[in-house]
Amino acid sequence: MKQIHAYEELQSFLQNNEKALVYVMTTGCSVCHADYPKVKDIVTDVNIPSVYLLADEVPEAAGQLSLFSSPVVILFNHEKEYHRQARIIDFDMLKLRISQLLQEY
Repeated sequence: MKQIHAYEELQSFLQNNEKALVYVMTTGCSVCHADYPKVKDIVTDVNIPSVYLLADEVPEAAGQLSLFSSPVVILFNHEKEYHRQARIIDFDMLKLRISQLLQEY
């Protein structure tokens, strides 16, 4: 997963990928750093374009995406939010939603 350093990078990534996953974490969040490898393994297995960002480094993204806690996983379909999980990530549900997203046209 590539790290995003500016909101413009995120917008460009979403414009260039019809279906995508964005993982948001903060620097001091131990749960965020513990969940990151699990999310990374999932996106590697299903081959969905994905990026991550640190909300404290890209505050504009946090504001634009209405991020009030972390970690957050957001699935996008044609630049629109398809699914979001925050704080406690249900990895089985995440896999299911990614599968559903990838099956849509």
